[in-house]
Amino acid sequence: MTVGVVMLVHTALGRAEQVARHWSAAGCPIVIHVDKAVPRKTYDAFVTALSDVPDLKFCKRFRCEWGTWGIVAGSQSGSELMLASFPQVRHVYLASGSCLPLRPVKELINYLAERPRTDFIESATTADVPWTVGGLDEERFTMRFPFSWKRHRYFFDKAVAFQRAIGLKRRMPNGIVPHMGSQWWCLTRQTLSAILQDPERPEYDRYFRHVWIPDESYFQTLSRQYALKIESRSLTLSKFDFQGKPHIFYDDHLQLLRRSDCFVARKIWPYADRLYEAFLTDEAGAMKKTEPNPGKIDRIFAKAVERRTRGRSGLYMQSRFPNEDWENGVTAAPYSMFQGFAELFENFEPWLAKSTGARVHGHLFAPDRAHYADNQTAINGALSDSAIIRDYNGKAFLTNLIWNTRGERQCFQFGPADNQDVCWRIAKDPNAQVSVITGAWSVPLFWSNKDFADIRREAALLQKIESEHMNILRSPYTKARVRIWTMAEFIEAPMEPLQGILDEIGQTKLRRISEVPKMVDLSGFGQFLQNLKNQGMHPYMMGDFPVERGVAATQKRPRKPYLVQ
Repeated sequence: MTVGVVMLVHTALGRAEQVARHWSAAGCPIVIHVDKAVPRKTYDAFVTALSDVPDLKFCKRFRCEWGTWGIVAGSQSGSELMLASFPQVRHVYLASGSCLPLRPVKELINYLAERPRTDFIESATTADVPWTVGGLDEERFTMRFPFSWKRHRYFFDKAVAFQRAIGLKRRMPNGIVPHMGSQWWCLTRQTLSAILQDPERPEYDRYFRHVWIPDESYFQTLSRQYALKIESRSLTLSKFDFQGKPHIFYDDHLQLLRRSDCFVARKIWPYADRLYEAFLTDEAGAMKKTEPNPGKIDRIFAKAVERRTRGRSGLYMQSRFPNEDWENGVTAAPYSMFQGFAELFENFEPWLAKSTGARVHGHLFAPDRAHYADNQTAINGALSDSAIIRDYNGKAFLTNLIWNTRGERQCFQFGPADNQDVCWRIAKDPNAQVSVITGAWSVPLFWSNKDFADIRREAALLQKIESEHMNILRSPYTKARVRIWTMAEFIEAPMEPLQGILDEIGQTKLRRISEVPKMVDLSGFGQFLQNLKNQGMHPYMMGDFPVERGVAATQKRPRKPYLVQ
């Protein structure tokens, strides 16, 4: 008694030939199914190349598209030919052309000989399967899938939505319970022949022909009907990523595959010469005899998935797009955003840079350009000050800025006249420290020499934009450290908010600062706001600002040294 191998081949025929010769050299009969999508000329050349291999046959070909019935049909065709042509076969091992034996084939033969009535097939009910990706668990058995998921995704989704809308559900034939598992199994002759020769097989085939991904459920379900003893596991090492795509093994996975102790692994990269040379060898160069245990390397794969889905803080990669909030930290380091301070205080940026040692920029998202510190036209990472380049992806601009300057605190100004695309990105960033004086945008308008009608129109627009921004900052989804003052309440006592801001930045150079930033002259500002009201615009973002209020009241207060804790 021996083990027969059914190989499903669709690409890398040269490697498939190499592996087939390896199976045959150990005395295993082989039946090969070649995808019908392979050109006839290529197929004939492949058949000719293997014509000298004993006990090797080719079965009827089917088109094997992922998720469709053709893969099951090819497996059936190969299995039927195997059972009919090689009566000495006791176990049939289903493999692919990209599978690679990791241990001597004789070890596999001996291992199965010691378990003559055991079927090795991963088989679990849909309620117990945690690895399905795509939102179709039970529905893959209750719906029909006439369209290819890969080639006709639009029609596939529409068909699913239509069947859900009308409540269409199919019944399992004969009340069998659907099971799912890995496509790669090893079944006894008794179980496999019972499946293929069952009088009810035409009914089962009609049903599973319209199941989604039937190669992961057809044999997994029907084997439960006939097997005497099932070990719900595959002897083939096959790992999948978080998107349900198979991991591909390369040359640098050599030691990893050795530690698995598995008999066979897939998917092997066709150009992994080192792997093929290492494992397609004699017993002297093979692995030690031990129970297959793919779980030994599960921890390594779990780390790989975590790196792919989380990565390093502030770095973005293809595997996390287009999933929002999958990043492991929005940005790489803490930073500060100030809104209204540069408008209310003279020379606020130089004062903040001197007090904290941070790099203090102007309005990075201004309409004309990014106003870098010291009037630079480019900054770390070759980030240009071009507004066109910046606004192509403002969120990426911000994260790149923080990543390229990590180790140095970044501070910048913001306002309602700036590009607002980054508002949500900043609000949801735990690294962001946001300080806002609402209504301060009106101070430049107050000092401008524009016609009042234009001032009123611009003030109404800026107030609307700032109001929407404040709603974002007050959202329950906001994770940034946010402090908001109205302009009226801030100028009543500006020292405490300023001290709190510097304390939080925590990089002050001096413990005692002799100067504080000088507030702009607000004489007549209250009347300015009243004039806006008289023109039909209601300026409410500034807070309670009486007409008689000006800067005079604040000027009467003596200036005191600013103590930083």
